[in-house]
Parts: sequence; C-alpha cells; structure tokens
Amino acid sequence: MNYGETRTYLEQYGQEHLLKYYDELPEDGQAALLEQIASIDFSMLSLLAGYKQGTSARGVFSPLGAVTVEEIDEKREAFESAGIEALKAGKTAAVLLAGGQGTRLGFDHPKGMYNIGETRELFIFECLINNLMDVVNRTGTYVPLYIMTSEINHEETVGFFTAHDMFGYSKDHIRFFKQEMAPCVGYDGRILMEDKGRIAVSPNGNGGWFTSMMKAGLVEDMEARGVEYLSAFSVDNVCQRINDPKWVGAVLQSGCDVGAKVVRKADPNERVGVLCLEDGHPSICEYYEMTEEMITLKDEKGALLYNFGVILNYMFRLDKLKAIAAERMPVHIVEKKIPHLGDDGSFVKPEAPNGYKFELLILDMIHLMDTCLPYEVVRSREFAPIKNPTGVDSVVSAKALLAENGVAL
Repeated sequence: MNYGETRTYLEQYGQEHLLKYYDELPEDGQAALLEQIASIDFSMLSLLAGYKQGTSARGVFSPLGAVTVEEIDEKREAFESAGIEALKAGKTAAVLLAGGQGTRLGFDHPKGMYNIGETRELFIFECLINNLMDVVNRTGTYVPLYIMTSEINHEETVGFFTAHDMFGYSKDHIRFFKQEMAPCVGYDGRILMEDKGRIAVSPNGNGGWFTSMMKAGLVEDMEARGVEYLSAFSVDNVCQRINDPKWVGAVLQSGCDVGAKVVRKADPNERVGVLCLEDGHPSICEYYEMTEEMITLKDEKGALLYNFGVILNYMFRLDKLKAIAAERMPVHIVEKKIPHLGDDGSFVKPEAPNGYKFELLILDMIHLMDTCLPYEVVRSREFAPIKNPTGVDSVVSAKALLAENGVAL
C-alpha cells in the first residue's frame, strides 16, 4: 500500500496517528513504516472489548493421568527400540523456542547466551545442544533443529551460534527463523509507537511458533526430510532431554496427536500448569486457575488427581499441526509495561503497566488436539528451568541439578 491507501486503511481502525511523523522520515524509513503497518493484523484490536468485559471463560476440567516413570521403565526396551528406529529414519525434528531475552536474569541478551559455567564457559544454548547431541551420538543420525528467534534477538542469536561453530552440531541440520510479532496497544486502544518510524511490537507468544515456521517455508523443509513428528521445547530448561529415543517411541506407539513431558508436582500448590482434560480434550490448567477442590482432589489410593505439571516439552504429529493451523487460535491479552513514544514525541519508559500485548499460547495448541500422552519424567533429571537469578527455578538451582547429573561446571 502507498501512503494514501495506508492512511485510508488506518482511519477505519482509528489508528491514523501511526503516520504522524511520516513526513519527517527519510525515504527508506517511510517505506519501512508502510511495510510494517501492512503486516499488522488489525483485527486483533476488536478483542480488547471482550477482554475489558471479562468474557474469557474456561470449560469443564477433569483429571488426566500419565504414563508413570515405573510404567515407562517396564516398557523401556520396546519404547527405545521404536524410538531409535524412528530417529534413524529421520521421522522427528525439534524446535527450540528462543525468542526472548534474559531480562529477569539482569542479562540484556538472548537468554540462551547466558553463561552458567563456574570453572569454564557453559552457555544455556550449549547445554541444550549437548543434550541433543546425546541422541545424535546414540543413533548416528542428526535431528533437524529449528531455532525460533525474534526481531529483538535474531542477529545476535545467529551470530552467537556461528561464532561457536553451532556448539558441534551439524550446520546442515540447523535452521533459524523469526517469530511473528504483534502490536502493543495503550489503554486507550491506540497502537503505540517505538519511535517516529516504527510501531512498538512484541513476540506473539509461545503458541505462534508453528505458524511462524509455516510463513518461513520450513514445513516444506521438514516434509522434504521425511519428518512426521515435531517436538517443541523451551530455552530455559538446561536438563531437559530432547527427542530421546524412549520418549519418541512412547509417543509414536501411543498413537496420540501430541505427547507432553510432565513431572509430579513438588507440592499441591506448586506454581506450574497441570495437564488435564477440558471439555474432554487435552488441556493445561494454570496454577492460578485451579480451585481448592482441584488442588486437593485425590483418588482412592490417596494420590493427587491433578498432579502432573507440564515442563514445556511437547511432541506433535506434524499432520495435526498443519490441520489446526487453519483454525484461529485464541489470542490472550496481557497487561504490560511498554516503552513508547509519547504524544509530544519524547520517549516514555513506564514504571507501571500502561497497555496490552497480544499473545498466542502453546497450551491452546494442546487443547486443539484430540488426544495427548502425558509422559512422566524424573524431576531431578529433566527439570532445571532458569527463570530467576536465585531461589526456586533459578541459576543456582539449575547449576545444582546439572552437577547432580554429572555435568562439569
């Protein structure tokens, strides 16, 4: 769209202020702004009315058990055999969700670049590649790895991997792609500006990874490789096992649309999302959504019925992901502190929430599936998230678990 077409389009949504400084921009800046405006899904703005009225509601929850560690051990040989066969046949790929920064760690770089070593350098990215290399070394086959970045960290992430020679992983089996972005909106419903030539945007949540892959042409890349199952995992869990044979075999043999690694809750009130059923479909109930009855409900043996917390390590059937991609996922609206350009043209860095961000969540992808295999893993072996500098789920606790698992720090 040219300037005139863009202005007419913006007037339909009451967003013509986005062109306020257009005439002050150089020619390439003008073109970039028009291109950014054309890429925005303005229909998202209509969701704000529903959010303010509190119309979002969940369905009816019911418990969903899991294949336990004991049951997995009993079927270890069958699971591993099926998994190794699938891995050698190139049927699986993996997606690392790494679009964020290490802000909560006081680290103004991609979170995966954070060094957790003590006597040597050991980066979060490096830990994850080392874990995936265990599978490569065991099967003699590289798992295609797709790394999701974002506009805020893409160049730095790619440069970091390149500088470290992909941490020993085959560069022919790594692809980087950018997560889609969504506009940031003030409380008055107007989209905020980052500066005079750029709209304020943020990554569109951890549920936007597959549509971002589709737009990057990577689904065709996977299909050309013969991939049938695709795992998605977060950047911050340094102990997680990725596409390990036992897990792959269990998911494939189950015939389920998705598998989800889970851990038993440390206590009934642990702040983790719980895998369950919602209106008969697999779902995740966040800890703050759980009623007291759900938190304390037990079976006849005294075991908690809502007891398996998710760790953001899933394996999806690729054909099911393609099928749900045609559906519009729920968009979640969250209140945030959003730096922006003020009405007078000065830069504002708010100390309190001042607007909204739009996010897609991976939990909604789970709910769009018909069947799910909850797969229990041992917490001390596979759950060491780094979210805080100290305390629970921190650099300190993750280092302790890495050392416990024999990783030299």
